[in-house]
Amino acid sequence: MDTTQRLQYRWAAGLLLVQGVLMEGLVFIGVLVLLALRIPQTTIVENADVFALPYLQENLYLMMAMSGIFAALHVLGAVGLLRNRLWGLALSLINCVVTLALMVLLLPAGLLDGVLSGAALVLLLFARFGQTPDGRPKLIL
Repeated sequence: MDTTQRLQYRWAAGLLLVQGVLMEGLVFIGVLVLLALRIPQTTIVENADVFALPYLQENLYLMMAMSGIFAALHVLGAVGLLRNRLWGLALSLINCVVTLALMVLLLPAGLLDGVLSGAALVLLLFARFGQTPDGRPKLIL
């Protein structure tokens, strides 16, 4: 693996770590705090418009809990990338594609998710399919 590929994988892993820890993980910790303080979901829903879709807004605590699953998967994929494991690449690619597909439903919060996942996806694809070791572009045929 050449230096450019290694750098692209590291940047993609960094983006996925930021997304997993800061965007998804902190939300999950937030729902744990809210549940520990016994704050009802209706109080949060009345005072905050997080999602454009009413169904998602009404089930805000479930969405926040689900965020923990996404956080774990993003962090796990990033760790796999940093350890140069093929499963890390596969998991990260799947995470990016799923996040990009779901970002439309999670507006406006999904915009930053889309930016981070989209940038990570491009870096992963460039690293995997971009150039041969001698610097020439990889061709389709």
